Amino acid sequence: MSGRRKLLLVGLAVLLVLLFAVAVGAGRGDRGGPEDDRAVRWLGRLVGDTATVDPATVRAGCDRTGDTLTVVGGCVLRVADPDGLRTLVLRSPDRFRVTAPAPRDAGFTVDDEVEPGEDGTAVAKVAVDRASEITVGCAGGVACAVTIGS
Repeated sequence: MSGRRKLLLVGLAVLLVLLFAVAVGAGRGDRGGPEDDRAVRWLGRLVGDTATVDPATVRAGCDRTGDTLTVVGGCVLRVADPDGLRTLVLRSPDRFRVTAPAPRDAGFTVDDEVEPGEDGTAVAKVAVDRASEITVGCAGGVACAVTIGS
């Protein structure tokens, strides 16, 4: 391998490490702040942002009014094939749980409980790259409203 190629590989490795450090907040133990959001958006533009899932392509096994679901206990969402990597955004004023298959044939399921943030809204962003079934459940088995949106 020539010296020029070695230098190029080392430079690329350093760039990747720097981008990773920015993306994860340089190893800080906090939840991040607005400056971290800017870094993540910048990285997203660099590698290509993913679009959101069109709410019209989502069918729900629970009551639905527009893009708002009334979830009692649990609800299965069926997302049509988005023809590429997309983000399904779910919002609620209440805490809720989301279970979804990982994208790109990762072979595992992601399960997370989402808490409302400082603005009073719990937001879950689920990566979808094929037709998928995503389960949404309300905390404590009580009814909650979940909105499909951007």
